Amino acid sequence: MNKLTKLLDERGKIKKVGVIGMGYVGIPSAVLFAEHFDHVIGFQRDSPSSGHKIAMLNNGESPLKGEEPGLEELIKKVTRAGKFEATSDFSRIGEVDAVTLAIQTPFKDNVSLEPDFGALEEGIRQAGKYLKKGMLVVLESTITPGTTKGFAANILNEESGLVAGEDYALAHAPERVMVGRLIRNIQEHDRIVGGINEASTKRAVELYKPVLTKGKIIAMDSTAAEVTKTAENTFRDLQIAAINELALYCEAMRINVYDVRDGIDSLKGEGITRAVLYPGAGVGGHCLTKDTYHLERGARMAGELDFPCNVESLYVVARKINDFMPQHMYYLTVEALSRIGKKLRGSRVTILGWAFLNNSDDTRNTPAQAYYDMVTGQGAKVCVHDPYVENTGNIKITHELSEAVKDAAVVVIFTGHKQYFDLDAQKIKKLTCLDHPVIIDGRNVIDPDAFIKEGFVYKGIGRGDKNHHEIS
Repeated sequence: MNKLTKLLDERGKIKKVGVIGMGYVGIPSAVLFAEHFDHVIGFQRDSPSSGHKIAMLNNGESPLKGEEPGLEELIKKVTRAGKFEATSDFSRIGEVDAVTLAIQTPFKDNVSLEPDFGALEEGIRQAGKYLKKGMLVVLESTITPGTTKGFAANILNEESGLVAGEDYALAHAPERVMVGRLIRNIQEHDRIVGGINEASTKRAVELYKPVLTKGKIIAMDSTAAEVTKTAENTFRDLQIAAINELALYCEAMRINVYDVRDGIDSLKGEGITRAVLYPGAGVGGHCLTKDTYHLERGARMAGELDFPCNVESLYVVARKINDFMPQHMYYLTVEALSRIGKKLRGSRVTILGWAFLNNSDDTRNTPAQAYYDMVTGQGAKVCVHDPYVENTGNIKITHELSEAVKDAAVVVIFTGHKQYFDLDAQKIKKLTCLDHPVIIDGRNVIDPDAFIKEGFVYKGIGRGDKNHHEIS
């Protein structure tokens, strides 16, 4: 029996759990742990932007304002039962048997593509400061492959005076959730668990297994777990880029990408594993916009990479295509306005949807921001509507659709919120006070013919069959 296994046996079963970071991943994880372990403590900095979460959670309220089935009810249940509490007192990490870190890992900028591990490092240092022998530390954040065994272990060892894999268990168990289905995803998706050694993996499996309902544990090395997470998001980004590029082709050839998509998707049978996604106005969120670069960085840091000379990474090209889509939305806007003799300067543009994902309040890396910057840079007057998002940064958000659309020369749909599927062409036109307003559909949520019939100039992603229609 090695040293760590002996320490873990002496500590006994996991009873008390800590979760650092009360965000889209940390909150649902913490309250699900609270259903299966004796007590859970959610750790959150008492900062001007996030400190309010502590009181809300302790009152049984969810700080997340998008649609999250089951989350608020579960928060209330475990809070009232005394099984979950939130605090800014990180010294209480010393009370727990296991602590997880669910902290964002953005990039410093869009040029260097160097990860900003500042917040994660602060969380790791807090964990290390109060780390005791026999505890388990798990990184749930998406990270560059090699981070758990290197960067994280070094900081934890430095702060605690202990040794990873000998005095305490260390693992990576990446989150695999989508906003709008957080609770269900954690319970039903298979959980990747990778320890820095066998004893660490076994202890991490003990933590996550009780939470799963349909999902199963897939155990592996911590670096393999890091690659799994970054690669699965890279592959999804690649699939989105493939359909986005096809949409651009179909526009050029004046055909409907959705007809082509249905045709491709119709071929089924043994050995066919095609997954055709949908085109759109751009990719947002915390994961897909950066995980390709984490994967690329990890591979290049690991050692000599055998790769074709003078060939750009397929994954990076896919990322660039998806980043281009808001620019294409801008192009469609300019083109549509030119058909009615208008320019962006002085025109009122209404953006419908600021969240990157339908029916959520998550605005992280929203593609609407790039479009907003382009049109305002050309002198357009912009109004933003979103039913779920409050004011964000310098962007004022209105929740009143009629107010947002009033006097708009251009209405641009960036998010597939359910409220936008029922837009009434006649009512929208009346509010714009124009004979030929422009509507740009970035998510294929409206019926083009209904709007064309009312005199709108319509443009849609991949709708080459409609984008050159006669103006009624």
